[in-house]
Amino acid sequence: MEGDVTEIPAEEYLCTRIRRTEQALMAHHEAVLRGYGLTMTQYTVLLALSRQEDMSGAQLARAAGVTQQTMASVLTGLQRKQLITRRPSSVHAKVLLASLTDQGHEVLDRAYGEVIVLERALTDAFTPDEHATLCDLLERATTVLVQQTPQAEARATRQGG
Repeated sequence: MEGDVTEIPAEEYLCTRIRRTEQALMAHHEAVLRGYGLTMTQYTVLLALSRQEDMSGAQLARAAGVTQQTMASVLTGLQRKQLITRRPSSVHAKVLLASLTDQGHEVLDRAYGEVIVLERALTDAFTPDEHATLCDLLERATTVLVQQTPQAEARATRQGG
């Protein structure tokens, strides 16, 4: 059939290109972070706590894009490594607030120093106008991806649930 979408090589699909870029980015970050005994999620938590101290597990789960159950184990691991401390909230006794320890700040600073090298290399690969355009295009792509992602309620309705 002429014009059949399956005739387009997969490597030319925009989604394939975005996925390859994301995989290369994650592979780089994971390799760097492995040297510090950190996962990407743990690094994201440390970074979030460096920007705002005393965050709850729910806040950190949202920031890292993981479930609260996953975040609970991430926080336990970070506390075991003495990179964070947790204490009860003064407002809600059952809510534990996480903060960076001095060791957590030190590990984050060293890891960030390596991660930012890639950010600078990517920035330097483009002119200022290209960089601004790429950022705009990526934001637009992200908006379309979010808009096109079926929500759980809509899937349940379509599936008769």
